[in-house]
Amino acid sequence: MASLKDLDLKDKKVLVRVDFNVPLDKDGTILDDTRMVKALPTLKYILEKGACLIIMSHLGRPRKKLNEHGKIDVEKFSLKHLVPHLTELLEVHVEFAPSCIGPSASNTCMQAHRGEVILLENTRFEEGETKGDEALAQQLADLADIYVNDAFGTAHREHASTATVARYFDKDHKAFGFLMENEVLNGSKMLNGAEKPVTAIVGGAKVSDKIQLIEKLMEFADNILIGGGMSYTFLKSQGKEIGDSLCEDDYLDLAHSLIKKAASTNTQLYLPQDSVIADRFDADANTKIVSNEQIEAGWMGLDIGPQARHSYAEVLLASKSILWNGPVGVFEMEKFAQGTLSLAKAIAESTDQGAYSLIGGGDSVSAVNQAGVSDRVSFISTGGGAMLEFLEGKTLPGIAAIES
Repeated sequence: MASLKDLDLKDKKVLVRVDFNVPLDKDGTILDDTRMVKALPTLKYILEKGACLIIMSHLGRPRKKLNEHGKIDVEKFSLKHLVPHLTELLEVHVEFAPSCIGPSASNTCMQAHRGEVILLENTRFEEGETKGDEALAQQLADLADIYVNDAFGTAHREHASTATVARYFDKDHKAFGFLMENEVLNGSKMLNGAEKPVTAIVGGAKVSDKIQLIEKLMEFADNILIGGGMSYTFLKSQGKEIGDSLCEDDYLDLAHSLIKKAASTNTQLYLPQDSVIADRFDADANTKIVSNEQIEAGWMGLDIGPQARHSYAEVLLASKSILWNGPVGVFEMEKFAQGTLSLAKAIAESTDQGAYSLIGGGDSVSAVNQAGVSDRVSFISTGGGAMLEFLEGKTLPGIAAIES
């Protein structure tokens, strides 16, 4: 695997793809700078080695959210809003290029010297970005001597700035950034030779979103704990009454076949024994705790119950490797958060005892933060969809383009 530390960066212009897709308020103020902070080790290392740093990123989906005139809302999606805070984080003046290609970008980059930082405008302002356009990628590649990809969150996209551009650099002039490298190493550690017993928590709303992950997990996991809305599709496939709980009726046969397949691969697939149910999907709904043998009509399961929390925690505490992808309840609402938060705490306790734990992006990351245990797990992925596809065993274009 290409390593940033193997490259000679002195007096070079280094083009770095980061994931600065941070949330902004209506005034352009950054609400959460986690993604920017995560990129700092890579960015600071490049500057310390005497290079000129050229940063590019996307922000939102500007071409899918046009303004009232049917045009890109440049003000809303511009990376210029990030310049003041990025300057603070890097402790270096950041020059903003109002385009990522064209004369303004090329002239700004051409005139820059070692130790200087340039932030290019939103790559998704360019129509060819999400199409992996070669002409756009060539123009981006022409800005620098070296390309570094540190945007794992977009590694599963065949975009111009994440995959196509890398093909214009030979193996001695491209590498993963430190964040990307850690993502690949930790994902690979879980897929290849994780210490047993291996336990995976698979949550979220739909079985259809996690079919390939569950099937892949059966190749190496000893235990799979199912939670969230998808659990009710599994329960109904066993003939249980689930009331008005979320269910994908088109996937009942598949859910049943996954249960049978788990048994044939000696994987213990756990379904929650009880649920916190509600009479409507609302933070102020009436709730009660019931067995999952029969949930009455008019009620829906929105969290795993105390019995399931206890049995799932027991499995986690006996595990040596833990993967978590997806919450086991509607944890955004306090009444239905206890299951997810209790598992976050159980994972932290197991990690304290020597287990390796990988939190697989998205809502699971929010959950460990909410539970206050983010510093007690082994690795937190920054890429929700990217980590999911990596764990499914898929080839990610952003990774393959660096390794080729």
